[in-house]
Amino acid sequence: MTQTSPPGWHPDPGYSGFGPRHERWWDGTQWTDHLRVPPAAVRSRRIRIGAGITAAVVVLAAIGGGVYLLTDDSDGKSDTAATAPSASPSPGPDRRRGGGRGGGNGDERGDGGGSESPEQGQPEVEDGYATDLASGISIPVPDGWKGESGMGAGVTTGSYACPGDTEQKCVRGGVFSAPAEALKLTTKTAKATAEKDIEANANESYGEKIYGGITSHEELKSESVTVAGQQGYRVRWKVVTKNGDDGYVESLAFPSPLAKDMLVVIRSGFDINSKAPALSVLDTITKGIKAASGGGGSGTNA
Repeated sequence: MTQTSPPGWHPDPGYSGFGPRHERWWDGTQWTDHLRVPPAAVRSRRIRIGAGITAAVVVLAAIGGGVYLLTDDSDGKSDTAATAPSASPSPGPDRRRGGGRGGGNGDERGDGGGSESPEQGQPEVEDGYATDLASGISIPVPDGWKGESGMGAGVTTGSYACPGDTEQKCVRGGVFSAPAEALKLTTKTAKATAEKDIEANANESYGEKIYGGITSHEELKSESVTVAGQQGYRVRWKVVTKNGDDGYVESLAFPSPLAKDMLVVIRSGFDINSKAPALSVLDTITKGIKAASGGGGSGTNA
């Protein structure tokens, strides 16, 4: 098939349905690996928290065994062979940061020399990580897991029918992030934020609708932890449910590498089941969280 559309930014044809739709660079022949947040979503050096984060927060609000998978029906496949876009081109990516599959040499520019570079400080999506563009962090994607990047990020295991509603999809393990502000958490410290969030996290992960409610819980951890170079705090519970599997839930909070006055919350949930990942995987994921590439920022350790 002949594709003659000029180079430009267009809605990502591989969009998964998680969070707001990104734009992908069409180089005139094929879709490249260059992604960006639409300019309207970018404000100064941070990404504004607004309506665009809603989809990510909906997923974040109910994780672990009780997560509803608000993703696409394409099994995670990116439609990189989609037909060429017909819209007028927009300024291209600055390839001095490195080219993708569709890129040329290190200093080639996608629009023949007249492009604008992405806004300074804007995080980039990178292979092997789920990138939270709002918080400026990247979460490693374990082998066999699925990662979703956007205004909020998540990594999940394979899905199964939820015990309380078999028409819904649940996962054995999930780790999701979003700015604390998006979860309406107004506490000022990482410790207070994690301590406040854990109960809501547990109830939304293993609560009434899916698991018949939590009958009891045991606190396993309440401690300081360094994440992405920032001093944070985590609280971990083991919860016992009325129906279905019991589970582990964790609320982790720390300052964003983008801005020291923004707190990031990471909610995690793992089923207690032989088919679920070991709890040690959660610690490995936490250790691998890093500041997103290209994010810059004014965090204390950015």
